[in-house]
Amino acid sequence: MRRREFITLIGGAAAWPITTYAQQRDGQRRIGVLMTDEGSQGQARMAAFRQGLQQLGWTDGRNIRIDARWSGGDDAKMRKSAAELVALAPEVILATGSASMGPLMQISGSGTVPIVFVIVPDPVGAGYVDSLARPGGNATGFSLFEYSIGGKWLDLLKQVAPAITRVAALRDPAISGGLGQYGAVQSAASSFGVDASAINVRDATEIERAVTAFAATSGGGLIVTGSPGSFVHRGLIVTLAARHKLPSIYPERSFIADGGLISYGPDFVDQYRRAAGYIDRILKGEKPANLPVQAPTKYELVINLKTVKALGLTVPQSLLSRADEMIE
Repeated sequence: MRRREFITLIGGAAAWPITTYAQQRDGQRRIGVLMTDEGSQGQARMAAFRQGLQQLGWTDGRNIRIDARWSGGDDAKMRKSAAELVALAPEVILATGSASMGPLMQISGSGTVPIVFVIVPDPVGAGYVDSLARPGGNATGFSLFEYSIGGKWLDLLKQVAPAITRVAALRDPAISGGLGQYGAVQSAASSFGVDASAINVRDATEIERAVTAFAATSGGGLIVTGSPGSFVHRGLIVTLAARHKLPSIYPERSFIADGGLISYGPDFVDQYRRAAGYIDRILKGEKPANLPVQAPTKYELVINLKTVKALGLTVPQSLLSRADEMIE
């Protein structure tokens, strides 16, 4: 972020009327939430977070106040929202993904605001924590997955579509997780007899142009890695995969609900529910520096049978029996 832009954000944030005084006056503990998706997916995650807090004795409007901001995948709006939340002086902020962590860490670099993150692929590589076991700063939370999942995605895709000989990994090159996930796919590709290439997910025009060009040659399949860009553009990505008859695997169930073929990845809603536990501990006096970053504990395999049929594929019975959900 440019220095002038950063100063403008902080200067503007200082003028906002809601202050620490309001927090002290109403007696409620203040929690900030910074998210990307305000749609049904985002609402489901927020509901799980609130439910987790309630189970620990925290109710919004009674003894806590939750201030939520949504960026809709817009980087400028994300930076503005991050500065706005920090200016509200919450006792802790829940942050979603690297897209929200970057601005938050820049603005709260002094460590004055504790941050609990979810769905971050590489918190150490991104510099958000010193180590998974001992974060060491003002942030901790829940990692997205091990990079080795890239090999698992390729394995599952080949089981569903054994004829593919080429894969394109849709990734965000601007975040460490995007590079790491593609690297894992690339490393595993030769063992599955496929060639791997990358498609960036920076904007809709670039995605459509690159996927269309990739689909011009037969034998292709898509691996959609986890990133804010892939979630923002998931409708377009699923539509392109269907249009060009490309077997595709995705990192999360929402893609399959939108018509995607198969997904495998952590239960993101569960991470929000678990994050409430860390928020509770921080509100009770524990420091993020002493709370280890946790890996996912629940993974989901979801298959869209209608899309399987549309692509003329046959899913092995062994895979069907392992599926957590089949959408018809």
